[in-house]
Amino acid sequence: MVYVFETERLKLRRLEPEDAENLYRIHLDEDVKHWFPNESYADVEEAREAIAFFAGCVDRKELPYVLAVEEKATGELIGDTGLSEVEGKPGEAEIGYVIRRANRGRGYAAELARAMGAFAHTAFQIKVMYGRVVKGNAASARVLEKAGYRFAAEEHGAEDDPYGSGMLVYVKETV
Repeated sequence: MVYVFETERLKLRRLEPEDAENLYRIHLDEDVKHWFPNESYADVEEAREAIAFFAGCVDRKELPYVLAVEEKATGELIGDTGLSEVEGKPGEAEIGYVIRRANRGRGYAAELARAMGAFAHTAFQIKVMYGRVVKGNAASARVLEKAGYRFAAEEHGAEDDPYGSGMLVYVKETV
């Protein structure tokens, strides 16, 4: 397995076809489906198709750049994370992440969010990172704050706001 980078407790790598079942199950979690309904896969085949798309982007070193997250201690897939372009804003990207339920509450998401900012700066010359959180998702907002992001704005009318209640926008400079 070729790893893109590592943190103290995590290894990040390209998603592979054999990850489809685990990725599907991670995204099947009720919290994931609640806060990120557009991030859940209909079935394992849809997860496999997403993996093929994301793996191609990683191979071409282009956004969206989505990686598998492994726990170093076990070698198990515990989530995924990615960088997406911010339309019309070169040098800026948005982070996304999912950690499976069994591994939440251990600081992995904040560790990941910090590391992805540094990676984004080095690999893609990203200078500003955004994290967008559905209003009410206090756990994800805390993750971003622990990772050094600061609250910047409340956004209404975003097409990816699943409930129309607003999105909280956090920002962090990577330089």
